[in-house]
Amino acid sequence: MIAAYFEQLIFGYYPYLAGTVFLIGSLLRFDHGQYTWKTGSSQMLSSKNMRLASNLFHIGILVIFFGHVVGLLTPHWVYAPFFSASTKQIMAITVGGIAGVLCLIGGAMLLYRRLFNPRVRASSSLMDNLILAMLVIQAALGLGTVVFSLGHLDGELMLQLSAWAQAIVYFGGNAAQHMAGVGWVYKIHVFLGLTIVMLFPFSRLVHVWSAPVGYFGRNYQIVRRRSTGVR
Repeated sequence: MIAAYFEQLIFGYYPYLAGTVFLIGSLLRFDHGQYTWKTGSSQMLSSKNMRLASNLFHIGILVIFFGHVVGLLTPHWVYAPFFSASTKQIMAITVGGIAGVLCLIGGAMLLYRRLFNPRVRASSSLMDNLILAMLVIQAALGLGTVVFSLGHLDGELMLQLSAWAQAIVYFGGNAAQHMAGVGWVYKIHVFLGLTIVMLFPFSRLVHVWSAPVGYFGRNYQIVRRRSTGVR
């Protein structure tokens, strides 16, 4: 009875709490704290291995993010004519495993740098260290789910997790029931992911909202016009 109550609380209500804080918190911070809306890069303080660590981390986390969005929120009937749930799971394990390793290595390097480089540590806030540590732990848990998933490649668990995510995002109702019987590593992974989403507006992760997507479609800018007159 108590276990069912906590499952309903964590996997039924908590996602909406995290999502509400995520959206409203981001809006309020953008409106009232624009001077804090930045990455707060520390590369000028110490550039050793910064580019390697940052590239590994960002490439890995971007692939993981979009992989989760597409993989969890795409209904089964959309891809069923092309490949089975089992094939989709194998693809997710392969791509997600590689991206997870990149993210874990890069994140661990960045976290080590923030904790043990005196100059970087002095400029880091508690939230900087906390959110980065949570992302590294989340990447490790994600790799843990890959190991567990190798034991059952029929795709049923992926369909179960997709059903939960779709019930939450599309307001399907009774979302928590889809998490019944799911392994503990998956539940911790989901819970930590939701917590990261909720802490998003209070961290430097808000710079994600300022991704220069419009840059790719903007008009060319003439920085310097070549003079045609006689000097």
